[in-house]
Amino acid sequence: MSSHNQSLITEIINIKDSLPKKQRQLCDYILKSYQSIGLTTVKELADNAKVGVSTVMRTINALGYGNFNDFRKDIFNESLPAESKWTLKKSFSEIPNKEESAPTILQVWNESMNILDKSLDSELIENFESVIDVISHSSQLSILGSRPYKAMALYLEQLLGEFYSKIRQLSHDTEVLFDKILQLEKDEVLLVFAFEPYTNRIIQAAMLAHQMGIKIILITDHISCPIFRYSSVTLKVEVSEKQFSVVPIITLIESLVIELGKRSSEESIKKLKKLERTLLENNVTYSY
Repeated sequence: MSSHNQSLITEIINIKDSLPKKQRQLCDYILKSYQSIGLTTVKELADNAKVGVSTVMRTINALGYGNFNDFRKDIFNESLPAESKWTLKKSFSEIPNKEESAPTILQVWNESMNILDKSLDSELIENFESVIDVISHSSQLSILGSRPYKAMALYLEQLLGEFYSKIRQLSHDTEVLFDKILQLEKDEVLLVFAFEPYTNRIIQAAMLAHQMGIKIILITDHISCPIFRYSSVTLKVEVSEKQFSVVPIITLIESLVIELGKRSSEESIKKLKKLERTLLENNVTYSY
């Protein structure tokens, strides 16, 4: 058995990009599913990841293991602290019900609550505090999102921008994205929304920022996200297999904005009151 100086999950993240395509496919499957594969057989793992048994063996050999049982034992032990919570949550979500015949709004509502519950764990809470510290000590916050997640980047900018002036939106024109990245200073921070399917432009932008020494905050769905290795801190939320939903992301954004507002409450309240007064004076908002 290999002697690991770091976690097995970290080793997989670090090594996977140097492996052949099928082995990378297996690594990505393991990173997404490691909490539930500790008791599977080598054949089951190969079938679930849609690779051959030989690919599994070559991959675990590359990770320093001589046999599958030792690898399976380590991946099981690594998943154990979170596994009990995951199983408990899963059992709650699988209580028999009549969801199939329920109205669409009820199904969507229930699933949104389910993924919110799954997203909130000790790691997210700890990393949330780290993100607040990173943003608070930065000279400028740049935000980047593409496709549906451009809307998330814009929502964060809209809420935060009402009292926080050190913010820059990079999502509007990706044609000049690299030009804008090159203008970032080392004391600035780049916050990236990256969810499957990941776009090459976002990955390349994060890679460039990382090479420049810019701290990256990643909001994503899986630790197999290619940007994970470049991020200073990652906030991972659950996604639903049943429906597309940005509910956990919205909740996370609103939590970030409220906490950043609290950190600078006196100044934030002053700016919000000034904005409210200005909007009323210019007939932008309705006054009773």
